[in-house]
Amino acid sequence: MKGLYFQQNSPNEEITFVFQERENPLVTEENYVKLQVKACALSHINTKLLAELKMEKEFFPVGREVAGIVLDVGSKVSFFQPDDEVVGILPLDSEDPGLCEAVRVHEHHLVHKPEKVSWTEAAGTIRDGVRAYTALHYLSSLSAGKAVLIMDGASPLGTIAIQLALHRGARVISTAGSLEDKQHLERLRPPIGGRRCSRLEKNVLKRAAQSPDSLSFTARVVDVSLGNGRVAESCLEETGGLGVDIVLDAGVRLYSEDDEPARKLQLPRKHDILTLLGVGGHWVTTEENLQLDPPDCHCLFLKGATVAFLNDDVWNLSNAQQGKYLCILKDVMEKLSSGVFRPRLEEPIPLHEAKVSMEAVQKNQGRKKQVVRF
Repeated sequence: MKGLYFQQNSPNEEITFVFQERENPLVTEENYVKLQVKACALSHINTKLLAELKMEKEFFPVGREVAGIVLDVGSKVSFFQPDDEVVGILPLDSEDPGLCEAVRVHEHHLVHKPEKVSWTEAAGTIRDGVRAYTALHYLSSLSAGKAVLIMDGASPLGTIAIQLALHRGARVISTAGSLEDKQHLERLRPPIGGRRCSRLEKNVLKRAAQSPDSLSFTARVVDVSLGNGRVAESCLEETGGLGVDIVLDAGVRLYSEDDEPARKLQLPRKHDILTLLGVGGHWVTTEENLQLDPPDCHCLFLKGATVAFLNDDVWNLSNAQQGKYLCILKDVMEKLSSGVFRPRLEEPIPLHEAKVSMEAVQKNQGRKKQVVRF
């Protein structure tokens, strides 16, 4: 059978993707299961993180978000049995690529897939669901009535984060960099009749029906196609000058450069985020090289605000909170099954097209999540 790997000869060199023949994996470890992969989602590979963790190899496996059927189990596996339908995220040090017909994975990286959820939806949602939960529940304190700014809400992560925030009763503000993104975000309104609503959602919908002014629980979209100049102003206007409680960014402009790409011009500057952040607010950033000067730190101190870095791989780098991690995976699948999460997915592709698609994903091309269907 064939599996997809990537190769990088030097840190500054672009990575190349290659298919390699591999043997059919056997379950030799006691707590591992053998999985027949039915779908695998494609995500950007953080080669810098792999290098810092000393995980460099000549050929590194590609594909981590997998959904499939259990074929065989180790002697001490207690959660699964053959023919179970499961979904999960392979750890960073996995020797098997998810883009392969069969993989071995520890049982603590998998959860059962609900019957009504398709293979494509399960694989395409699981990681963004984990990232959204990590950002909004563990790095900040999402609750009903809070104002949440989610940058680039039309991205796969932004879409799931908005749906999670709306489900909790938060007031969501988001940004759109194109007309297509804006139209997508305007459709992200909580469905009234499509599924069973929670008591919190029913109360929010009831208040909205009684007062047109209370419709602020739905997403407000800020157009940043011509730049990010109105983000802070729009957030302060929406919150009556108080600022937002939670910010989930999609990157930060650290400095200006000549001939910057249009997508980078849409990113906020750190001063904009500090301006729109409310008292006691939480700023969750995906910018791993964020630099805060003393005046920036003093502003955060005066507001009693916090900055947290979103790195969802920490769940797999340590077993200290394995129980919480499995609860997140299960809850993501439950919300996908109930219709709370409606991921933004491309049409699934076959395995032989994965190499070309992965090259596009690595260059951050495309706005929807790409899934390989076996």
